Amino acid sequence: MIEVLAALSASAAVGIRIAIPLLIIGVLQGHNFWSQVPILSRISPPVLFSFLTAWSLVELFASKKLLGQRVLQLVEVLLSPLVGAIMGLTVASATPAPDWLIALIGGSLAFVLQLVQIAWFYRLRGLPLWAVFLQDTLCVALVLFAFNAPWQGGLIALLLLWFAIRSAKQWYSWYYQGKK
Repeated sequence: MIEVLAALSASAAVGIRIAIPLLIIGVLQGHNFWSQVPILSRISPPVLFSFLTAWSLVELFASKKLLGQRVLQLVEVLLSPLVGAIMGLTVASATPAPDWLIALIGGSLAFVLQLVQIAWFYRLRGLPLWAVFLQDTLCVALVLFAFNAPWQGGLIALLLLWFAIRSAKQWYSWYYQGKK
């Protein structure tokens, strides 16, 4: 059960940012870590580390501007299901649950959280700077919780899912009130 909560935490971090969680896990786990990650094990570790570092910097700096947020959203909504599945499988490697189920849950959670971010972006006409800093902080915290406190990280991931469901209900009401 703890491994599933850790996978939820890591996948939720990917639902906020893509490269930052992978980079943090790679740095914390050491050089040999990349050989254990599905799909990414086929890429040379120095090349992968360089790419993740560069993309993390793009995520950190581009997310602070309106155009950068739009570009990041396009890339991240396309990649979040795949990277969320990879993160879920990587973190929950010791669970008795089937790999396809962990990958499906992790990818779905990351995708849903990306969609919620996009919806808030368009509803608010851009995310305020304080929200972007909160996203960055939450992303790093979820990755650290996935390894050091999976119970708390999984609980935060489930709260984010609850927030996504509540947001969808609010948008539904907002949309139909505007049509009347």
